[in-house]
Amino acid sequence: MIKKLGDFFKLDTAPGIILIATAFAALIIANSPLAPAYLSLLDTPIHIKIGALDIEKNLLLWINDGLMAIFFLLIGLEVKRELIQGALRTKSRAMFPVVAAVGGMVIPVLVFVFFNYGDPESMQGWAIPAATDIAFTLGVLALFGKQTPVSLKVFLLALAVIDDLGAVIIIALFFSSDLSLVALSIAVLASAALFYMNAKGVARLTGYLLVGAILWVAVLKSGVHATVAGVILGFAVPLRIKHHRVRSPLRYLEHGIHPWSSFAILPLFAFANSGVPLDNFSFGMLFEPLPLGITLGLLLGKPIGISLFCYLAIKANIASLPKGLDFSHIMAASILCGIGFTMSIFITTLAFPGAESHALVDLSRIAIFIGSFLASVIGYLALKQTLRQRQPVASDATE
Repeated sequence: MIKKLGDFFKLDTAPGIILIATAFAALIIANSPLAPAYLSLLDTPIHIKIGALDIEKNLLLWINDGLMAIFFLLIGLEVKRELIQGALRTKSRAMFPVVAAVGGMVIPVLVFVFFNYGDPESMQGWAIPAATDIAFTLGVLALFGKQTPVSLKVFLLALAVIDDLGAVIIIALFFSSDLSLVALSIAVLASAALFYMNAKGVARLTGYLLVGAILWVAVLKSGVHATVAGVILGFAVPLRIKHHRVRSPLRYLEHGIHPWSSFAILPLFAFANSGVPLDNFSFGMLFEPLPLGITLGLLLGKPIGISLFCYLAIKANIASLPKGLDFSHIMAASILCGIGFTMSIFITTLAFPGAESHALVDLSRIAIFIGSFLASVIGYLALKQTLRQRQPVASDATE
């Protein structure tokens, strides 16, 4: 039994399976007699006070502001590694996934705006369909095993990483409020200290994590969303230390965080944010502008945006197809990018804060579930058909 469990956690699809299982568990519990206990658990207050520092949040906010900052730290580490050593290290290699990611954010937003323009309250959720769930998307891709061209995996990973970075920028620019200049000043000083340590070749992670903790508190108190601190810390951790034969601090931290992110942080986030009560829900609600904009933004906006921008980039000689791929691979894989799930839910919690927006949050989450589910099924079938028709071409992803 233990061996089978260990083998399961080694599967590339395991994170996606656990994510969907925890989300469905929350959905079932929220619509059962256990619902009051579930809501009470998420509302449990957790108070930390150290001298003048006073942080009091309920369990749900500690998960969304605290644990998710660790997930965004992982994103920062991954983006930096890809920029220095990976698929984004040269302009020619980076341009194609960058263009794809931009299209995959712009068009879904336009689809959402088309349905919700004129409703200021619903328009707060404009960024919801712009996100892609990297764990879920790559989990579906992993179902194809060795059938999948290596260059397609690299392209999707780079696209998802850039998409997540775009989400961070959106969060920092558009979901910040009541800014505190004192806390922002401390955050700037902490950031400067981190990059100074990097420039001086500091290899010990302890120092980065301690200053990173100060940065997280400062950003939390500043009015900017606390997860931004995770990305800044990720960019500050050095990939290599010059003149020192030590392991890569970035790779060591990335490998250490990755299993916790995949099997604990994201499932906890999904469990805490997927419990949507369906007692007041009706099928007709899905055709209201808000859920329609989110569902179609994910299901249609993502693949149209990615495919269209990639096509225009190729025709304009701005970018070229990765070796071993043709455009049918890109079109099929772009459907999978409509799996917004955890990232879209996360943006929903920022777009509609407060108890007065609870109905909008629930409706948005239902739309995210439907759009992501349809994108995963249709994307899987489209990619299966594409791979069946076109024999995978051996490719060197490092070119």
